[in-house]
Amino acid sequence: MANIDQRDTICALATPPGLAGLAVIRVSGIGAVPACSAHVKSHVPLDAANDHTIHYGWWYHGETRIDAITATVFRAPHSYTGEDVVEIGCHGGTFVVEQIIASLLSGPVRMADPGEFTRRAFLNGKLDLPQAEAVADLIHAQTLAGSQTAARQLAGGFTRRLSELRETLLSASGLLEVELDFSEEGYEFISREAFLQTLSDGIAFAKRLADSARSAEVLRSGFYCAVVGYPNAGKSSLFNALLDRPRAIVSHIPGTTRDYLEESMIIDGYTIHLYDTAGLRNTEDTIELQGILLTSSLLEQSNLILIVNDASHGYDASDSLADDLRTRYADAPVVIIQNKMDLVEGILEPDRTGNIPCSTVSKDGIDGVRTLLVDQARSSSAGATDVLINSRHAALLKNLVHHLTAAEQAITHQEPADLVAIDIRSAVRILGEITGDTWNPDVLDTIFSRFCIGK
Repeated sequence: MANIDQRDTICALATPPGLAGLAVIRVSGIGAVPACSAHVKSHVPLDAANDHTIHYGWWYHGETRIDAITATVFRAPHSYTGEDVVEIGCHGGTFVVEQIIASLLSGPVRMADPGEFTRRAFLNGKLDLPQAEAVADLIHAQTLAGSQTAARQLAGGFTRRLSELRETLLSASGLLEVELDFSEEGYEFISREAFLQTLSDGIAFAKRLADSARSAEVLRSGFYCAVVGYPNAGKSSLFNALLDRPRAIVSHIPGTTRDYLEESMIIDGYTIHLYDTAGLRNTEDTIELQGILLTSSLLEQSNLILIVNDASHGYDASDSLADDLRTRYADAPVVIIQNKMDLVEGILEPDRTGNIPCSTVSKDGIDGVRTLLVDQARSSSAGATDVLINSRHAALLKNLVHHLTAAEQAITHQEPADLVAIDIRSAVRILGEITGDTWNPDVLDTIFSRFCIGK
């Protein structure tokens, strides 16, 4: 995408493909209005249309009438991309959309690449880079809190805070470099005590943001929970009970689940991704063994591991498995679900170690498991409140902490101003890479390639 001419006029379907009441086709670029005007017959020709006006008419391809449409005209720079934009509203339907796009492509218009509309918005100064990334996060958010956080990021608050730190460091860097011209006289143009406080605040800010990356991923992609345990403990039964439908095959024969099943459900605004996995045991069955190996890879990316224990075999029957998983997957909490309580005499109360009693037959305790899932999802995402830190942000923020800490130590040890200035300049450059004040085409290609075509 780096070599694509931004002067091209582009188009794409901006709404999901398929049958729907309405579809929107977006056209952007210097030729957007005349390209659409050539196909639209309306009371006011689109070429003469004012900015931010909507026009009803018919879309034609040659002499063939395609559909009754609306055409919304946005004149540069007052549009999403900062260019002339026409948004065509037509009836949702595969053939209608295809005919309209085909008629556009028959002229001086090409199909947009993934994320090209938002890329142009960034290049034309309509959005900064974190705001552009927030667009994708807002569209794909798997939690209510995630969509709200992305909306706050889209409003620009995150960039303002980074820009304030960048400006402070730029000013300090300039003063430190002026000091070099007066080094023999011993002048200091910046208070070392005040600057140390600025650096300390910046380090704490960057660390907090970098540490929130895992929480942000929960808000962005949802909460992943793996249901594991020994064969016939009731994993698939619990999986079905949580979904409240018979999704997995249940059998008394050990090893029924040979591959994993994945389903999602939304509880209290959180998308919970559930994995029903193959029973963990020693086996010579090649297919079952592959399922067990897949389970191990799923546990690596899970936010919570539920061990289903057959309580009729003893409450401690899965303790050794729990100890092993806690050691191997330290980032994910491990909770034991004591299943088949309908076969056990007495009552087992939930305890602080996470033993939750339930019966997939009577459904007693299933609501308690659902509550556990929501509580864990909420606590796992609590660290992300202002911005959805992604892997790009996290790597740059960790590098930022490194340079700010080096500058802090240099000042503390009373090292020369030029050594301090080197790390400050590096920190300024990193902040610019986060906000998009400095960028390279390869980075933009990576970011916008993750967008859908119409965005």
